[in-house]
Amino acid sequence: MTSTTHTLTPAQRMGLSIGVATGLYGLSFGALGVAAGLTTAQTCALSLLMFTGGSQFALVGVLSGGGTWPAAITAASLLGIRNAVYGVQMSELLRPSATTRPLMAHLTIDESVATALGQETPDEQRRGFWTGGLAVYVFWNLATFVGALAGASLGDPEAWGLDGAAVAAFLGLLWPRLRGRGPLEVAAICALATLIATPLLPPGIPIVLAAVVAVVVSSLRHRRGASQEGAV
Repeated sequence: MTSTTHTLTPAQRMGLSIGVATGLYGLSFGALGVAAGLTTAQTCALSLLMFTGGSQFALVGVLSGGGTWPAAITAASLLGIRNAVYGVQMSELLRPSATTRPLMAHLTIDESVATALGQETPDEQRRGFWTGGLAVYVFWNLATFVGALAGASLGDPEAWGLDGAAVAAFLGLLWPRLRGRGPLEVAAICALATLIATPLLPPGIPIVLAAVVAVVVSSLRHRRGASQEGAV
């Protein structure tokens, strides 16, 4: 009598490990959400429905800084544009069916895309995407709930320094992506634009301006690179 043991593939192991590691950031978001004035239910709803970490941190960061909801939503939306770009790439790579396309769109985030692109075969790319996306979604939302409950019991956010924690958390997500001259240049220009705009504009608007500057600078760099390649 023989028995078979199911083992996880490399893509699935990578997706699960990324899911656990990334999900822990949800603790910070949960605490920061209630510190920004959201209820526990509202904070959890953002993770369930928005589910894109950078945009979520941007939204609560604007709110905690005294910004308006329109400014917060605009900042979050601009940062979420990259997910639409990812969606086009993943649609061409994985060829989802009509029934799975909506769920795939919701799970298209930095981590699921990176896990898929890190694989060499179509089957492993598919396993990596779904395992990474689902794992992050589950652990992120669980951690958000725990963080929101803990944050709600802390009292005054300023007494614990949570009013500035959104900025620190967002920088923590951004820093690993600043590799190479191009991303560093874009980050430096956006930081300069934010410093200049902060004393002049209402809370929340400088981060929107920085996002617009990032899109413009990145587009100009891309066009310049394409022109240089065409001239060779």
